[in-house]
Amino acid sequence: MTAPVAAGATTRADARRNRARVLAAAQRAFAERGVSVSLAEVARRAGVGAGTVYRHFPTKSELLEAVVQQRVDRLTTMAADRLDAPDAGPAFFDFCRTVIATTPGNQALCDVVDTDDGWPRALVQGAGTRFHRAVAALLAAAQRDGAVRVDVEVDDVLAIFTGCVAIQQLRRTTGGVDRAAAIVLDALRTRPGESTVTKASDSIRDESADRNKTDGGAGCLVCHGPVAQAGTGRRAKYCSAACRQKAHRRRAAGGAIAPEGAAGSVP
Repeated sequence: MTAPVAAGATTRADARRNRARVLAAAQRAFAERGVSVSLAEVARRAGVGAGTVYRHFPTKSELLEAVVQQRVDRLTTMAADRLDAPDAGPAFFDFCRTVIATTPGNQALCDVVDTDDGWPRALVQGAGTRFHRAVAALLAAAQRDGAVRVDVEVDDVLAIFTGCVAIQQLRRTTGGVDRAAAIVLDALRTRPGESTVTKASDSIRDESADRNKTDGGAGCLVCHGPVAQAGTGRRAKYCSAACRQKAHRRRAAGGAIAPEGAAGSVP
């Protein structure tokens, strides 16, 4: 004779199903109509009462946080799953194309993360940290395989995601990656004859110093290392693409471009 299922277990299972239905409905509603959609509308789409939504998510901010966290965690899982692929390069670029093609429908959620007072919440912040680590691991694997340029850092990849998503929205591209976005993404690839050393910044800086004359001691604005100068054109300010990117991030953060290790530098 089959033992009866405890009432408490049934209730908990129903609650989990209802929560999942609410999250799925909220994801679609926010993608279609933006974050101004009401919790009552989310409840209608989920096929549950408004009270059910409020029990799981007392405020819209909490619902938004849960939807964003769910989206980011899904992308993290995608990146982690591709680490087991036999060819890291194709796996990396397949992941990049997936992110670029599927993110525009979630842009309303990205906007609220950037503008709503108090963001990012702890839940979203934790999901973002996990995502960055997964992307960094996949990037490193692709670089070890020689498929991605050695001077590319995880922040470069995330910035390219942002730019390519903007292209997708501008061109109203659906169902794949826009040609212009694909051209941008293609810039990450290693070209014939390029080095595949994994320590990108050190290798680029050393090679420049060995092969080219420097500017007489002015040095890189970030690390004060030697800067190779061409015979024509403007004077180079940075010894490598890695230092140039660090300087860009510091300017974006509102900090001074101080040398590494100097007081007042922005990490």
